[in-house]
Amino acid sequence: MRAVEFREYGAPEVLRIVQAETPEPGPSQVTIDAAYVGVNFADLKARAEGYRVESLPFRPGLEVSGRIRAVGPDVEGLRPGQEVAALVNSGAYAEVVVAETATVFPLPEGLDLRTAATLPTVVPTAHALLHEVGRLRTGESVLVHGAAGGIGTVAGQLARAAGAGALYGVVSSASKAEHALKHGYDEVFTADSFPDDVRRATGGRGVDLVLDPVGGDTLRRGLDVLAVFGRLVSFGNASGAAPWHVGQPELYTQGRSVAGFSILALAQSAPEALRSLAERAFRKVTDGTVSLPVTAEFPLRDAAEAHRLMGGRTSTGKLLLRVAD
Repeated sequence: MRAVEFREYGAPEVLRIVQAETPEPGPSQVTIDAAYVGVNFADLKARAEGYRVESLPFRPGLEVSGRIRAVGPDVEGLRPGQEVAALVNSGAYAEVVVAETATVFPLPEGLDLRTAATLPTVVPTAHALLHEVGRLRTGESVLVHGAAGGIGTVAGQLARAAGAGALYGVVSSASKAEHALKHGYDEVFTADSFPDDVRRATGGRGVDLVLDPVGGDTLRRGLDVLAVFGRLVSFGNASGAAPWHVGQPELYTQGRSVAGFSILALAQSAPEALRSLAERAFRKVTDGTVSLPVTAEFPLRDAAEAHRLMGGRTSTGKLLLRVAD
């Protein structure tokens, strides 16, 4: 089978198509004949920095859609030929992907394989950030960093559907603002000026909930724009900054709080909680609450081009790799 791997860290050119042995499922596993693979920022960090890479060569990819090829011993409720989406720890950039059954999700009726590949990381993450972790209440204001990306696109729609009050987005460039405004946001700011823009837009009150995948200085500035009793949810460290620390001086005076979320960590520590979360989140797609536009699609052999586009910070929505040529 064909797969995409890298043997050294670096620019997108280190991604190579290789011929690999077709895997067989082990206990509590299935193999999936991949149709589409989602491209995520974590894939770029793995390739460039070794993020979550245990050894080389390494095959990136966290989410895949396709049909089950084979099931391992003791697997129940899944069968060959069944259409599924899956969240995997790595290895989705391949024609055949191994997945743990706990993170394999049969597709509900009406959900096609192309759309399904956009869901495993993005939609459950956005749902958890707003509801399970962020505890959004009707009428509250929300600020979302990366508002034009996959998670930001979904978060805007979910927050609006949940009755959020003012909904603000932050994007890396003004050219992305139009995309965010089409997906639920009232106002969109650029990253360099968002604290002043939030204070202006809220009359100095601040926002009730901040969703931050950037970390570093952006997280610190996000704390400064929280309203009294406001919450900040950290779900990434795209800045690459050193681990942050927050304590009494930042939180006590106005009753603020900070929480964190990682869907990959949840998959490892509490797979049943992830399954329940995914079922709730996927219903928001099938009932029409959420749509996630695929803004670019590349054949598997052009994975490097997908990485260049996402790494250039000009992409919006979701990027996919098409496995079958």
